[in-house]
Amino acid sequence: MHAELQIDNQICFRLYSAARLVTQSYTPMLNALGITYPQYLVLMVLWEKDCQPVNDIAHRLLLETNTVTPLLQRMEKQGTIKRKKGEQDKRQHIVSLTEKGKALEQKAYELIPTGMGEQMAACPLKLKDYQNLARELDSIINTLKK
Repeated sequence: MHAELQIDNQICFRLYSAARLVTQSYTPMLNALGITYPQYLVLMVLWEKDCQPVNDIAHRLLLETNTVTPLLQRMEKQGTIKRKKGEQDKRQHIVSLTEKGKALEQKAYELIPTGMGEQMAACPLKLKDYQNLARELDSIINTLKK
């Protein structure tokens, strides 16, 4: 067996496992909001800046539009967002929050930062460690997305 191919020597496995477990930790809070983790990501993008083209949302989430579109369709049926054709380019769809989608921001704020903070408090890392980790992950992401 080649040491380079052992799972314990793979950074990708650690990143995958950490991402999956962190996402899983969000599930009870997101269930209380009636949304999934991918829907939460879309909502966060729209809470930062409402009324965005589908392409911009997909780009921000590092996803393809054909991945985001079905997600947006479900969210529209759910009543958290609405889509309309662009004014200048009718092929473009602009996504905006509904009142329900806007109201979820406050509910998410009340649940998620505290809930995740409590879960992560069991980890020996300090706030500075998480900030450094975020910078390191950003570096990896920026390198690989080119």
